[in-house]
Amino acid sequence: MSQTQAERMRSVFINVSKIPLLFLFLYMFVCSLDVLSSAFQLAGGKVAGDIFNDNAILSNPVAGLVVGILVTVLVQSSSTSTSIVVSLVSSGLLNVRSAIPILMGSNIGTSVTNTIVALMQAGERDEFERAFAGATVHDCFNWLSVLVLLPLEATTGLLRRLSQAVVDTFHISSGDKAPEMLKVMTEPLTKLIIQLDKSVITGIAMGDEAMSNRSLVRVWCKNHILTSSVNVSVGDSFNCTSVQPCWQSNATTWTTQNMTLLVNIEKCSHLFVDSWLSDLAVGLILLACSLLLLCTCLLLLVKLLNSLLQGQVAKAIQRIINTDFPYPFGWLAGYLAILVGAGMTFVVQSSSVFTSAITPLIGIGVISIERAYPLTLGSNIGTTTTAILAALASPGDKLAAAFQVALCHFFFNILGILLWYPVPTTRLPIRMARTLGQRTAKYRWFAVLYLLLCFLLLPSLVFALSMAGWQIMAGVGVPVAAALLLVSVVNMLQVHRPGCLPVRLRSWDFLPVWMHSLQPLDTLLTKVTLCCAKGASEPGLIQCSMDHDGPQKRSHMIDIHLSFLFKRHSGAGLFTRPVSPTELRQTRQLPVS
Repeated sequence: MSQTQAERMRSVFINVSKIPLLFLFLYMFVCSLDVLSSAFQLAGGKVAGDIFNDNAILSNPVAGLVVGILVTVLVQSSSTSTSIVVSLVSSGLLNVRSAIPILMGSNIGTSVTNTIVALMQAGERDEFERAFAGATVHDCFNWLSVLVLLPLEATTGLLRRLSQAVVDTFHISSGDKAPEMLKVMTEPLTKLIIQLDKSVITGIAMGDEAMSNRSLVRVWCKNHILTSSVNVSVGDSFNCTSVQPCWQSNATTWTTQNMTLLVNIEKCSHLFVDSWLSDLAVGLILLACSLLLLCTCLLLLVKLLNSLLQGQVAKAIQRIINTDFPYPFGWLAGYLAILVGAGMTFVVQSSSVFTSAITPLIGIGVISIERAYPLTLGSNIGTTTTAILAALASPGDKLAAAFQVALCHFFFNILGILLWYPVPTTRLPIRMARTLGQRTAKYRWFAVLYLLLCFLLLPSLVFALSMAGWQIMAGVGVPVAAALLLVSVVNMLQVHRPGCLPVRLRSWDFLPVWMHSLQPLDTLLTKVTLCCAKGASEPGLIQCSMDHDGPQKRSHMIDIHLSFLFKRHSGAGLFTRPVSPTELRQTRQLPVS
């Protein structure tokens, strides 16, 4: 055997041996997402239940939208939040009109998971740009759909009327619980770590005061209901014990009543079954551990995928996934991807898991953002099956209302696809996501700012304004919306038709730099970060200012090993180190490359 053949066989053997590792890391990645969801529910599940219990808030459509976002971010599962909404409707505690904005908000909140996953690829600038764009295309689609369909629903009741027509047309009968094929694979491991009693969240949402004092951590996994008949007297007082039946000597009228008793049989076997820690403490511990596991698995997955999908293999896979059908059927490829995304999400019963799994593939370039977009749209449709199947398990008298709410979720995603996919020029989410990816690759801190702004600060601000009254919200929201619309129109004209604009408006250079560029904020953050880092590591720190090398010059560091370490950040115009006056005069003479 020649040396070339031996090397080739060795390479094949190594690549084949990496495949089991790939599936192992993928399995651990999915398990970490499951534990992460449990951690969020432990940390904020009761708060989510209390929010759902406030009907005065939910009657406001804008507040309902924000509640849907915040609750889904807290529990890290749109399936959980939509199932709670369906349960509230089926129990008569929430009407269909108030439930629709919450379902729209849950669509937005569920996209935070894959955006967090994209942050794990921040090490490589190009990969980070693609991964972040692929993750935020989901956010952009959901936000744009809500901006169009929420006002339309509030004024015309389109989704409510459409779903009502379907309910009236078809005869609906009860169904079974949604199949959770992914749970069958992950539960053997995750059940050893933590098990939750999700009925506590639903009970709090339905106003059950007894649930407020119960822990979300499940202690008893098996129980049995005992029913026995006891004789009681009517109209007179009586004494009962667990051993002897009820007895009253002077009673003349007796009746038989059934007494039901829940008997706990077997304890659960997870790590926190006998823990004295609070739900919040357990949630924070699991949050830290699951994030660490998620980051580790994701990094190893990306490394393995990069080593496996290289050369001709990567090109072949890219051609298969990203190719279009021959003319004139090229447009069918996108719709096939929508069906694939819907089918895969139905199988795993989690849009977060599916979109988070394809995010690393987008980052390494195996899946293009043009193909990831329809896969994500299909995932939005697939996740609605959970609510539909949960609605079919509702009581007969509330089945129609619960099923109507689930259909509203389905039609919301269908109408969103019709708005932002069939015509190529309307695929704004792709262009918006690309812009976000480019901005994030240039300023990596922007990704954290984006997460905080879109999923916490902005929803909280809108919620506060909506609760202050429609006059205040209109007074603040209308000018802001008009300004954003004007800026968007001017930006489009600057790119496509600059001749239509006055000379002054053909660029934003007439404005202060901080109003049209993130560079001043980047410089400030760099200074603060550098000063804090150096201050923490070197207590007697002296800061010295130097001239700027120019606003466009890249930041860089220079290590000068004399008897000390000298670091200078030219873009920020700052160098910091403990120096003597003599050393300072010497270092000013050193050339900077």
